[in-house]
Amino acid sequence: MTGAVDVLFAISDTGGGHRSAAVALSAALDRASNGTLRWSIDDILRRTDLPGVRGAPDLYDQLSTRWLRLYDLTFQLTNATRTVDVLSRLVFMTARRNLVQLLLERRPRLVVSTHPLVHRLVVAARQSRRLPFRVVTVVTDLVSLHASWTYPGVDLALVPTDEAYTIMYRRGMRPSKMQRTGFPVHPKFADYTATQHEARQALALDQRFTILVTAGGVGSGRLGELVVELERAFPEKQLLVVTGKNRATYDELIRRHGSPYSHIYGFVNNMEALMAASDLVVTKAGPGTLMEALVMRKPVIVTEAVGMQEQGNIDFVLNYELGLFCPTNERIVNAVRELEAPQRYAETVQRLAGAVPRDGAAQIARVLLGQLSLVGERAPAERRRPRLLPLSPWGRRLVRRRRRQ
Repeated sequence: MTGAVDVLFAISDTGGGHRSAAVALSAALDRASNGTLRWSIDDILRRTDLPGVRGAPDLYDQLSTRWLRLYDLTFQLTNATRTVDVLSRLVFMTARRNLVQLLLERRPRLVVSTHPLVHRLVVAARQSRRLPFRVVTVVTDLVSLHASWTYPGVDLALVPTDEAYTIMYRRGMRPSKMQRTGFPVHPKFADYTATQHEARQALALDQRFTILVTAGGVGSGRLGELVVELERAFPEKQLLVVTGKNRATYDELIRRHGSPYSHIYGFVNNMEALMAASDLVVTKAGPGTLMEALVMRKPVIVTEAVGMQEQGNIDFVLNYELGLFCPTNERIVNAVRELEAPQRYAETVQRLAGAVPRDGAAQIARVLLGQLSLVGERAPAERRRPRLLPLSPWGRRLVRRRRRQ
């Protein structure tokens, strides 16, 4: 959608989860408002048009699949509020014109950030032109939150877990600016009503024990090796393999002509149907796919954490006994044998029933509608001037140099 909107979802396509959260919330808002709201989704980092920043999505794909140690090092070096404030200030000062132009073009009443690196930029642009919209952060990590998520300059932050709430509180976020909600899983997951048998029929699958194997939207990890190992260990079981955007892995698995019960998919838009047809979900520790599986009440086997921000998700699964963590193919095979035992499987599914709310996106949509009703209200004096940290003399010189270029 172009032109003026009611809600602008401010994201960056670093991984698929941030856009997926925005799409989920837009669907929930459409339902809650009977389709009366106008909205758009914009990649704020791309709109800065700054070298190194506008290419963040492509860089993330490389870091998360090939240079994970460098990714973790970057996470550690920037995981401090002061560092994030200074870096954000530098980006804003050099990209101010583009960001303000976007906001004047969209004229939103509410900006919803589902990415930790953009809400500071949006708030700074709001301050620079005294624009009347409100800013809400929807946190899309579960436990291991980067410091960039915590920013008191927003009007409200919505967090998906008690662990996330506690971390942001300890980092200085006031309780009055936080609210605990569910995770923004697309409403179509909770709405899916077909039985497992019906889902398999619709997908032209066999009625046999089925394992869904995925590695996130980017398709990271050693997915091909895992599929070969599962086929060898369970020749009688059905595998649904989602390679995401990893075309090389998709082509490799298609060429090899493996088990007749293995079905290979690329990037899909019917994950809810694939999960409904499955008995187990094998996935990395990304919060999006993980929470989708839990909403569908499917036991999970977590294979790895891609980046330090996903480490806490493994603890989340283990602490609430929602599945198993298996970092090697051998342990994944053993975990399948363990979880498929009827009693163990039934116990795990029973725990899933109360693990996470199924209506997280709907909960958040109701809060966002409430925020829209507050647009134009004057905030208390101590809240009106949330500022990024001032630049050092070195930083000011760098900004002046970039502007001359």
